[in-house]
Amino acid sequence: MANRRDQIRMTDEEARAFLVEQKTMICATNGKDGWPHLMPLWYVVRDSGPGGAPELWAWTFRKSQKVKNLERDPRATLQVETGEEYQELRGIMLETEVVLHPGEEETLAVGMEVFARYTPGFDGALPEEVEAGVRTQAAKRIGMQFVERKRVSWDHRKLGGTY
Repeated sequence: MANRRDQIRMTDEEARAFLVEQKTMICATNGKDGWPHLMPLWYVVRDSGPGGAPELWAWTFRKSQKVKNLERDPRATLQVETGEEYQELRGIMLETEVVLHPGEEETLAVGMEVFARYTPGFDGALPEEVEAGVRTQAAKRIGMQFVERKRVSWDHRKLGGTY
């Protein structure tokens, strides 16, 4: 019989579906004072990881604290989770190395993907005013590629109500 850890682990397919379904990840970087720096980020899922595994990308302001932290130490831990009651809890924690992409075109591409994902009613090309706003923001932002090194996942719904 599998142990409880194995019982609740998500498969690669379940993990990808979960990441696509959820909207916000918490990104923890290492602050210069040794304290973790946690911030919420919107993200997109790209199939560019090893073996086609899902890979998370985001963008943020170039001058943000998380970017300063990542320039010093490229490691970040990400958490995406949901659920109100124990039997509903699902989540993924990823230990990652972050590749910063300062090029404006690549940053713009990430920004367009983020806005396409989070713009209500999106069903094709972004509205011109949204696209113009993303273009303006891209000059102040940087793309972030989170390269997975380790994954921990849990889906308590797999326990069938037993604890």
